[in-house]
Amino acid sequence: MRRIVFRSIAIVLTLLVGALLYDLYYPRSAKMREFDPNEVARLETAMWRSYYDKKQVQLFNQLSELLRTQYHMPLVRSNQVAYYAANAAFAFKDGKTQADYEKAMPELVKFYGAIRKISDIPFDVDHVARLELQWWIVHRERWKRGAEELPRALAELQSAIYGVPVEQVLEHGRLRAEAMKIRDTKADNGTAMTEEDWSKINELLRQSWRSLAQAVKA
Repeated sequence: MRRIVFRSIAIVLTLLVGALLYDLYYPRSAKMREFDPNEVARLETAMWRSYYDKKQVQLFNQLSELLRTQYHMPLVRSNQVAYYAANAAFAFKDGKTQADYEKAMPELVKFYGAIRKISDIPFDVDHVARLELQWWIVHRERWKRGAEELPRALAELQSAIYGVPVEQVLEHGRLRAEAMKIRDTKADNGTAMTEEDWSKINELLRQSWRSLAQAVKA
């Protein structure tokens, strides 16, 4: 009886390990231009709320959902890659200097490296990770930056990912920056966000991601 039990456990464990390895390493390909702008906007709005409320687990789950639904990553891999992104976000959140901000780079490289492995569009992982960190810094230092720096930094990120001229995705950057400004203004004034504010942010993000979808598909 013991032998039967041990053999059954061994078979189950073998199957689980095989499924895990398949999930993590089996080659997959995602059509990067085929995303749902409305769903991306919904999840990004939710992730912003989790980030500013310091809800790391909730942010992690929302990132995983985004990776599964928009990049078609399998379950285990989506959780692994979401972990990289969440680590980067919260490492940056506590930073105060350039040296602090740089601590987010290794995780951003892992994050974009994982996306590049399944992407049907070739892009420079290190360059894209650097552009991601750059717009985070521009946003953090908005009080001393020009009004057009953040929209352009956001556009440069998508330009590098999708291989399109930056001018083609400036509208995406402008609308996304405008959405950020709603929360930033409230925070700077010490005023709490309302559901109406989050609704406005979600609508601007929907317009932003729709603009990007049109630009990269064209």
